[in-house]
Amino acid sequence: MQLTRAADYAVRVMIHLATLPPENRAFLPDLAEATAAPESFLSKVMQALARKQMITSRRGKRGGFAILPRGREANMREVIEAIDGPICLNVCLNGGKDCERKSWCPAHPVWARAQRAMIDVLMSVTVSAMAAKTPMSDPSDGASSISRPSSRPS
Repeated sequence: MQLTRAADYAVRVMIHLATLPPENRAFLPDLAEATAAPESFLSKVMQALARKQMITSRRGKRGGFAILPRGREANMREVIEAIDGPICLNVCLNGGKDCERKSWCPAHPVWARAQRAMIDVLMSVTVSAMAAKTPMSDPSDGASSISRPSSRPS
């Protein structure tokens, strides 16, 4: 399984926003630069995160994006599922109609164990915990090697 690019960008942007002081907002161009994501694509990711109430957005000169408490407390699974929907390693695990092969298929329990392990790992870490591990460059220059606070006024 491979994460979609959108989910990867969502994780990056959530970590970046969580590194900013709570009162700071970031503009889309700054977020795109900080996360190495195309601005037009990141805009769609930001809309999805706002719909799930992980971030807030505001237009105008004093606008931008800010992470909400729910976003700081979100785990990786919640961020990924905000973009991609429920994580499903194989169609036989999609949670809807039971797989007719489930009772005799030797692969089914393997897929189920693998999915459970992956979900457990994704649920074990929050956005704020990842942000706390963001390596900072020289503190005197105010920059970070992964996430740089916006240079625009907030």
